[in-house]
Amino acid sequence: MAEDIKKGLLGIVVDETEVSKVMPEINSLTYRGYAAQDLCAKCKFEEVAYLILNGELPSEKQLKNFEKVERKERNLSKTLLESIKNFPKKSHPMDVARTAVSIMGLEDKETKDNSSEANLRKVMRIFAKTPVALAAFYRIRKGKKIIKPKSSLSFSENFFYMCFGKVPEKEIVKAFDVSLILYAEHSFNVSTFTARTITSSLSDIHGAITGAIASLKGPLHGGANEEVMHMMNKIKKPENALNWINNALDQKAVVMGFGHRVYKSGDSRVPTMREYFSKVAKVKKDKKFEKIYDIVEKVMIERKNIHPNVDYPTGPTYHLMGFDTDFFTPIFVISRITGWSAHILEQHAANKLIRPLASYKGSGYRKVVPLNQR
Repeated sequence: MAEDIKKGLLGIVVDETEVSKVMPEINSLTYRGYAAQDLCAKCKFEEVAYLILNGELPSEKQLKNFEKVERKERNLSKTLLESIKNFPKKSHPMDVARTAVSIMGLEDKETKDNSSEANLRKVMRIFAKTPVALAAFYRIRKGKKIIKPKSSLSFSENFFYMCFGKVPEKEIVKAFDVSLILYAEHSFNVSTFTARTITSSLSDIHGAITGAIASLKGPLHGGANEEVMHMMNKIKKPENALNWINNALDQKAVVMGFGHRVYKSGDSRVPTMREYFSKVAKVKKDKKFEKIYDIVEKVMIERKNIHPNVDYPTGPTYHLMGFDTDFFTPIFVISRITGWSAHILEQHAANKLIRPLASYKGSGYRKVVPLNQR
């Protein structure tokens, strides 16, 4: 009798989590029971990061302490800064993020300590330093001077400041904050499962997050937001959109930014991100990508009944904010560090080595023929 193989672990429940869930009764992604769109409306990213890591929304005092720790941990070591300066200018920023976290692991005195207390301290260091490392590379590859983090600025404000030397309009900062909230966590996705698998061997948190970053780089996961922008740049202008998408579908091409294994009738994060995409387009006085967006979305739903996922509005939003396309997924990283870390802590708390089986379909038993007889 043939074994029942679930390719990609489709539909297989492998563990329990308290971190997040897509709740069908409210058709929404939730973090610790709170709808992601409600958190976007009423909280800033730091509050949501605290929630994901600690299980509850912070009080004013708890938030102040959390922000104080994050801002204190932002500065990079001389070794890490020098390493970033020496990275090839053509490196993909995802590879920079992965390597930077690895170097942090080399430097951290608590790397080998997997206690929950030590891991939380390490989380805050990785969370605070990774955006600084990425912003430093952003500047260096453009031949510009590195801008040190500023402790008076929020997480989002500081990232803009380190990349561009200034903090943009409050509407832009809010839209960026919203994107970080929406990207922060999404249960047992590929990168999170990678982090948990690495953790299950009792490896260290820097290794687990490094592995997660490598997993997120792929275009079928985090890299989709970059692919969306490449697609929009190919379309070039709204007048080309209808023919482009119809031709793509006729040729059975994969259209990035659409479909999701969890959501069948539309990603619950999209309406919120679409709203802020529109706000950013208004501030930037550039409606071109919105028009392309609407045409492609309409055809995809009409012809394929496939709805956009959150990467679809996020890509052009980051573009309008001024970020290079290959920096879209690294922005995803600086947000998702919170979700990965929560799952790493959860895995440690009730660990069992993740070791699935495979159905063998290779050759039957064979005898080895000596080299001179082959």
